Amino acid sequence: MSAPALLVPRTRAGIAERLARSAATVQGVHTVTSQVPDWLVQQRRSVGAVVRRIPFAELDHWSFSPGTGNLGHDSGRFFTIEGLHVTRPEAEWQQPIIVQPEIGILGILAKEFDGVLHFLMQAKMEPGNPNLVQLSPTVQATRSNYTKAHGGMEVQYLEHFLAPRREQVLTDVLQSEHGAWFFQKRNRNMIVEVEEDVPVHDAFCWLTLGQILELLRLDNIVNMDARTVLASAPAVPAETRALSSDADLLAWFTGERTRHDVRARLMPLREIAGWQTGEHAVSRIDERFFRVVAVSVEGAGREVAGWTQPIIEPVERGVVGFAYRLFDGVPHVLAHALVEGGFLDTVELAPTVQCVPSNYAPLPAGDRPRFLDVMLDAPPERVRYSTVHSEEGGRFLNAESRYLIVETDEATTPTQPPPGYHWVTPGQLNWLAAHSRYVNVQARTLLAVLDAALRETTAP
Repeated sequence: MSAPALLVPRTRAGIAERLARSAATVQGVHTVTSQVPDWLVQQRRSVGAVVRRIPFAELDHWSFSPGTGNLGHDSGRFFTIEGLHVTRPEAEWQQPIIVQPEIGILGILAKEFDGVLHFLMQAKMEPGNPNLVQLSPTVQATRSNYTKAHGGMEVQYLEHFLAPRREQVLTDVLQSEHGAWFFQKRNRNMIVEVEEDVPVHDAFCWLTLGQILELLRLDNIVNMDARTVLASAPAVPAETRALSSDADLLAWFTGERTRHDVRARLMPLREIAGWQTGEHAVSRIDERFFRVVAVSVEGAGREVAGWTQPIIEPVERGVVGFAYRLFDGVPHVLAHALVEGGFLDTVELAPTVQCVPSNYAPLPAGDRPRFLDVMLDAPPERVRYSTVHSEEGGRFLNAESRYLIVETDEATTPTQPPPGYHWVTPGQLNWLAAHSRYVNVQARTLLAVLDAALRETTAP
């Protein structure tokens, strides 16, 4: 009798193809796509949550440390608001930042129905969402949440993600979050497939990837956590050629990481320069960028029914966009090796433009973000994708950006881009997103829709 094989193939065949088949299926077995927005509205009404701003003095179990001024929870869990000092050769700044060292789980459960992968999505209330309830992963929980530091209920479906068998895992990667607002934050992005029947609890539904892609064309329907998980999944590359080989792209990006000298250190919140702490907000003296405020949440329909917390609120809606061009019939987007103070590895690949335009209005034209006007002034016929998405609603209040994919030309975005920018194909971006800390969370949102948005303009 022969001994069992010790070795397995280095790649699991068929995962990307099965995901592609699900992406091409726009009619699911269980849910009608057009009914999902109304279903989310009904879920919001049934929850009946009320979110209101409160002064810091009304925070329950949260307080400013007498010594550092850092804002934290009495339990020592969840997160803290601390100060950050970032130093670069050409600039330095100080700011508040969220410190949450624990790794959360963003997990989507998958199951085949009629030979097509469907994904179990949740209608989840987050206090910072403009419309409160959006489509989220099956599980979206920090370690403090799923270990019940709040004393609340169990996280539904969590058992599928804590110790899955390796043959069940379709994707599993640690990804960063917003480097401008989080200090070295990471979440575990997972898709886990099950064969057995699982109960569909209230506020959950099965959708194909094609249905989710349709919903990603609507404003504020699919939340950030669902977008990043889907972007981390393997895709079948539509192209075999590119302006740069994969090896050249990786060498360029490694060079970008080494050429930037960025030093970021935490500091007491009370000592940061250019900011002021008032009764209702920690804000910049010039009122730019963002502020730290406090909210009370009642009737949430979550693991606990109500709570108070600090939350970050940007001053205005942002603009996030990829410039897109065809080179010899192959689609490319212009990625930016962007420095953000909270990144663990100096830079990550970001969209061509990622900013809040009003923050730069007082500055001379030469100091405005490069290519911003290409996005703002794009004629309608060149806009391949335009949708408003909100960022993570558990930590950010009304943090929205208009996400764009804009067709450009040699005059606006040259074949040889300026330093810090590089043309990459959707396949190359997906390849990098399968690894930790290569593609930032904003670029992953656009990666989730990139193939579908560009399909009609791609040459065979």
